[in-house]
Amino acid sequence: MKIDLTGKTAVVTGSTQGIGRAIAAGLAESGARTVVNGRTRESVDAAIARIRADVPDADLVGVVADVTVPEGVATMRGAVPEADILVNSVGIFEPEDFFDITDDTWYRFFTVNVMSGIRMSREYLPGMYGRGWGRVVFLSSESALQIPPEMMHYGMTKTAQLALSRGLAERSAGTGVTVNAVLPGPTASEGVTDFVAKLNPGDERSPEEQLDAFVREHRSTQLLRRAATPAEVANLVVYLASEQASATTGSALSVDGGTRRAIF
Repeated sequence: MKIDLTGKTAVVTGSTQGIGRAIAAGLAESGARTVVNGRTRESVDAAIARIRADVPDADLVGVVADVTVPEGVATMRGAVPEADILVNSVGIFEPEDFFDITDDTWYRFFTVNVMSGIRMSREYLPGMYGRGWGRVVFLSSESALQIPPEMMHYGMTKTAQLALSRGLAERSAGTGVTVNAVLPGPTASEGVTDFVAKLNPGDERSPEEQLDAFVREHRSTQLLRRAATPAEVANLVVYLASEQASATTGSALSVDGGTRRAIF
């Protein structure tokens, strides 16, 4: 199977590092004109340089915009009026005990992780409907189905994304537009790797080794016995963005290394 996205424009929010950047790289490698998005010019330029180092002929557009607020979404739409593929990957996480999470933090997590996808989808879906083709992918998490007690606010937003992606798939029935969610498990993104390394500042192992050990100890149901790579998650997103995935919509697809003990 050869995935060819030539002629398509893909917007990937929060794509300056980690899974988002890997998704942007994968889409660009498949021929899509790919929009790399972040909140600062420095981070966007650095991400573009890194992607081009691996994909020299990548067709990349950098857009500096904070898509977690309405003004940033308007900036994005102004820079990229139409998109064939939208990947809602911007998001935040942090551990915090339920009784320490303030109202402001609950609202902040919902605004960043959920409202960003709502606003971006509202902007770009009508154009996809008009062209009779489109792909929307929400980057959720296995935490949507196995709510982490140390990050209930994060898990709540990831569950909300599943409701949103399914609802938008229903709304898009018969239009040629598919809407799906991808549920990664423990993944060796910069944020997660740095987070685990900070838990044991005296540990002499590499950050990657520490993360793999963390997965084996704290995610004991995970079958890979290691963290997934951002590229491994991105591969599923690129497939869902392709013509080959035209019969897959309204689905929540896991790429969690078997963390969730379920057969469907």
